[in-house]
Amino acid sequence: MTLHPLSPIDTSYSIPFQPKRKMPYYSVLDGWRGIGIVLVLCAHMLPVGPSSWNLNKMVGRMGMSVFFALSGFLIATILIYRPNIREFIVKRVFRILPLAWIFLLATLPLVSNSANEYFSHFLFYENLLPEAFTSLTAHYWSLCIEIQFYVLTVILYLAFKDKSLKLFIPLCLLCTALRISMGEPSSHVTFLRVDEVMVGCILALAKENLLGSTIPNFLKKINPLIPICLLPFFCHPALPNLGYFRAYVAVIVVGSTIYQNKCWLSQILQSKILKYLAQISYGLYVIHPLTYHGWLGSGGDIVRYAKRPISFALTFVLAHLSTFHYEKYWNNLGKHILKQPKMVVAKNRNKYSQ
Repeated sequence: MTLHPLSPIDTSYSIPFQPKRKMPYYSVLDGWRGIGIVLVLCAHMLPVGPSSWNLNKMVGRMGMSVFFALSGFLIATILIYRPNIREFIVKRVFRILPLAWIFLLATLPLVSNSANEYFSHFLFYENLLPEAFTSLTAHYWSLCIEIQFYVLTVILYLAFKDKSLKLFIPLCLLCTALRISMGEPSSHVTFLRVDEVMVGCILALAKENLLGSTIPNFLKKINPLIPICLLPFFCHPALPNLGYFRAYVAVIVVGSTIYQNKCWLSQILQSKILKYLAQISYGLYVIHPLTYHGWLGSGGDIVRYAKRPISFALTFVLAHLSTFHYEKYWNNLGKHILKQPKMVVAKNRNKYSQ
């Protein structure tokens, strides 16, 4: 592996960014993203067993733990292979904000008239405020954590350059320790939940052989079924002490299948249906509460859940249209903006070469 540090520092500690290498693609991650969104939709839209068993909360936490681990892994991998903060910011902005904001424009007038709530939602800090969520935007806590994590990532990168990603190791452990000290096994507040994202960054560093051989050797040897079977226990609200460490179990679930990509489970994760679900997962997540609002969410249990097929159909149709039309437009616009400086440079080069 060719080292390409961005600053003259000790490369024994720095991260060998690889701006000229093609970023690797791990198809099993699509499978986990597809499974993650199915778990979240089931937790929010269906009864997962008797309510007294708290299985909905367990399933929802499983899905979000997988999502956060995948997000951290992706962000760290992007910055290792494409250490360009301008590109990182533009792509994240055009990937996340257009759908998130148009959903807010469509739904907040239905449930809120407060200017403060509009500000906290559009600027993604409502998860830091008490009772700030509405019935249609309660799921935005995770987007707040994601975007606040992006901001932290940019700040750390600007301050520490190629040392920045390794800082997520002590920060992750500090967040877990803080959760334990405050008795918060599951929180929507960023500094009490962001370790679930940071642990994905640690996996990315391990996958690039930047943390020694212990983690890779462990993930190569462990049977993925073991952490998969353990994860529900670490996510169940009846076992809060285990909940402090579910991020680490979730990342072992994901990491073991990255390293063992020829096992039968990895083959399932690479199926076309899971890849499609992964493609539209962001749309599914943002849009789904709207499809069981109002009449579609009214009535007793039997009546309400009898309408759920309609809600699921609407969710998938809207998410498909959003992914392949609306979101695609904005993603392409972001790519076009990133190409502009290169086009200007090329024109100037041609001009002066004549």
